[in-house]
Amino acid sequence: MKLRSVGKLPAILVCLLALAVGGPVMAQKAAQPAQATTQGAGQKSAQPAQSAQTPSQPAGKPASEENAQPAATEATPDAAAPAATATQPAQNAPAPAQDAAQADATPPAENQASEQLAKAGEDLKKLTDQVTKTKDDDTALAELKVQVDALAKQIIGVSVSTRPRLDEIKARLTELGDPPGEGQPAEADIVTAERKRLMAERGAINALTGEAEGLSIQATKLSNTITATRRALFSNTLLKNTEVSTGMFDDALTATADETRVLSRSVGSWLSFAWNYKRVPLLTALFLSLLAALVFLSGSRRLFRPLIEHDITDEEPSYFRRLSVAFWSTLIPTIASAAFAISSFLFLRGFKVLRSDIAPIIAITLGVAVVVFFVTRLAQAVLSPRDARWRLVRVSDRGARMLMIAIFAMALVNGLDYLFGGVSEALGSPVVLTVVKSYIASIVIGLIIMASAWIKPTLRKDDSFDAHGHAWPRVVSFALLATGALLIIAAVSGYVGLARFIATQIIITGAILVTMYIGILTGRAVAKQGAFAETAAGRYLERRYNLEQVALDQIGLAAGLSIYALVVMFFIPLILLQWGFQVADIESWAYRMVTEIKIGSITISLVGILAGILFFALGYAVTRFVQRWIDGNIMARSRVDAGVRNSIRTGIGYTGVGLAGLIGLSAAGIDLSNLALVAGALSLGVGFGLQNIVSNFVSGLILLVERPFKVGDWIVSGTTEGFVKRISVRATEIETFQHQSIMMPNSLLINASVGNWTHRNKLGRSEIAVTVTYASDPRRIMELLSEIAAAHPMVLKNPSPSVGFTAFGDERLTFELRIYVADVLTGGGVRNDLRISIYERFRDEGIGAPFPVKIEDVPVEDQTGIESHQPEKVGEPKGATSAEARAAGKSAASDRKTAVAAPLDEERDTEEAGNRRAASRRANPNR
Repeated sequence: MKLRSVGKLPAILVCLLALAVGGPVMAQKAAQPAQATTQGAGQKSAQPAQSAQTPSQPAGKPASEENAQPAATEATPDAAAPAATATQPAQNAPAPAQDAAQADATPPAENQASEQLAKAGEDLKKLTDQVTKTKDDDTALAELKVQVDALAKQIIGVSVSTRPRLDEIKARLTELGDPPGEGQPAEADIVTAERKRLMAERGAINALTGEAEGLSIQATKLSNTITATRRALFSNTLLKNTEVSTGMFDDALTATADETRVLSRSVGSWLSFAWNYKRVPLLTALFLSLLAALVFLSGSRRLFRPLIEHDITDEEPSYFRRLSVAFWSTLIPTIASAAFAISSFLFLRGFKVLRSDIAPIIAITLGVAVVVFFVTRLAQAVLSPRDARWRLVRVSDRGARMLMIAIFAMALVNGLDYLFGGVSEALGSPVVLTVVKSYIASIVIGLIIMASAWIKPTLRKDDSFDAHGHAWPRVVSFALLATGALLIIAAVSGYVGLARFIATQIIITGAILVTMYIGILTGRAVAKQGAFAETAAGRYLERRYNLEQVALDQIGLAAGLSIYALVVMFFIPLILLQWGFQVADIESWAYRMVTEIKIGSITISLVGILAGILFFALGYAVTRFVQRWIDGNIMARSRVDAGVRNSIRTGIGYTGVGLAGLIGLSAAGIDLSNLALVAGALSLGVGFGLQNIVSNFVSGLILLVERPFKVGDWIVSGTTEGFVKRISVRATEIETFQHQSIMMPNSLLINASVGNWTHRNKLGRSEIAVTVTYASDPRRIMELLSEIAAAHPMVLKNPSPSVGFTAFGDERLTFELRIYVADVLTGGGVRNDLRISIYERFRDEGIGAPFPVKIEDVPVEDQTGIESHQPEKVGEPKGATSAEARAAGKSAASDRKTAVAAPLDEERDTEEAGNRRAASRRANPNR
């Protein structure tokens, strides 16, 4: 076998070759579904006609039997006797005639299934013959395997389509019951005939099912045979040993001279023919190719300039910026060059300028050019030999240039190997020429890898990029030497195919893996919190749409996930192509991944899940629209009570969301009967004592959907007050201000009143009580409090603070300062600041203490040792009774406490002293 099966051309090369030789195949594939659809439509349209046909009636048979037969089919065994009596003329018809009519009445579904199985059997035989003929062509075997797997699914589908009718037959036979035994009354003839017909139909369906199972087993065996053949073909090609001798090189030299002459003659004749006879199509194709180059290459550079070009003004670009530029400067130009190559080939082929022997050469030339460009571009992006600021790896300038040269040389040698091999295959050159080319290429690549071990690119922490550099670590040097030696030894030993395969994977697969790693690092860096806001796109979105940091972080997360998806979807297929898989294999796996992922007996379809999500989203949007329309157009005009409107709106919301959920589940392919079984089991559990668990579960669902409070809210329920830390379906975790976690069952939160300080927003009001003496001016007090509140930076201006004169006390005036703060959680600190400000301002203004003072009576026994500071009253006798002494002591203590708590003016002190003396005289008239 030829060595072209050893390693697959790079992704772009494969695409080009597929376009060059795969047009008719793709057209045939596209025509197959349309043909199947047409056949299906014809069968469906023919089915009613078949159903409408009536079996031919035997001579002398009453026409009433046609109407009696369906009635007997639907009748129960108990009703069979009256039906038989009513159709007595029909029973008198000849039995052979009845059997003939029943035999002719074959159900259309069975005929259709039988025809499909017959066609599937013929297709399976054809595929078996094709596998035998193309056992040495890996590409053809991959296509055949896809067709065999599709045929196996079709056969299983035919078998499954007969099951509903088989279930109906079994149910009907159960209704008819067993035939009467000996000694039992005979049953009606029509019941017996119905039983025979159903049993015959059941046997026919069982035969069809058995045939389908046999064909399915044959298809599975053929698919496994194809897989084993391809595996053996790949292994034999890699491990095939070629005898290396001087005669092989002599034959290769002779074949090279012949191939050069043939190539020169073929290209010259093609150019001469195209210029002389197809000059206009050739020039048109070249012009369109140049236009495509202008669009793809120049257009992509202009459109994505910020992503792929280095910013000269940036002295120290961040690591994220370097990663981003490296990834996009590799991916975007490579895609643009591949698009240019494909479009150029299509233009040349579309204008019928290419010959059959020249088309493969042009295709492989363009493909190799794209691959070499990709590897070189990646090496430039990672090593950045001209500008050390954008270098992703810490290597010296000289080391970066040497590594760049080594990587480009390996990519060029490997690309030329594939190019010359493709030319040899297109011109039909001897295989020995391809072997020698791969032999030389493998040895050259091995020598380049070994030479890379002596490059000294590494730098120490304190070294600058223009330093001389140091040798690789021993592990890296040993790995490079071992890899190069392995390639050379494999080639010299005759395993040229294995050496070529390893060399290709080192260069192409290594480049793809490096690009994937850079892409993953870029996605991770973009998804970090606050990273997207620092990018050019983030700054533009923030400036254009006034986005906040949270929104930018969410967009960054979505961008990071998109980069992950791009890396996986674009590069994983390329790696698979490099390792011997065909495009048909990847298409089949992708189709299975999105349509049927089997986990045990459960089959999951990503397409179905996506459709279910879309249907649910559509149903949810329709529900919200209906809610708003009914509430705003019907109930608002009917002046319905607000509570009734809310109840109707909520009921419509729950009903609509429930229906949308059921529709989404059905669209996703989930069997609702399984949900019914689960619901029955739950109902049984509830009946056996799970009421509380179910109550908490349902309450948790209500809390999660209705969201009366969310994580982080400050709630109060009964004696529990704190912050919501977590809401689960069984209980809600509340953290108190003492950092105690309380697990409160959800049913308690549903059934009890819950206060939420931060439900819709964190705006909150705080009150501060202030008391002053009666000697203070109330208007001045209110002005001072308003000024103090307005001066605090955290007190909102709208709603503005207010001051209220709330009460007259026994000896004090009570005021209340009401303020609003943007975050109620900061209310304590704001109140503390305001109290300090009030105290300091009142002290400076000479106003009494702004807090309530409780005046207590102090017994005279507690006054021992306390010297009175009150002046002795004029006209009061020195000798006083004990009652008078106690009264005097009480008055003095009261005066002292009042003086300490809140100083009064002199006039008020004199008035109070006079009042006390008058009260003392009334208590002691003898004085």
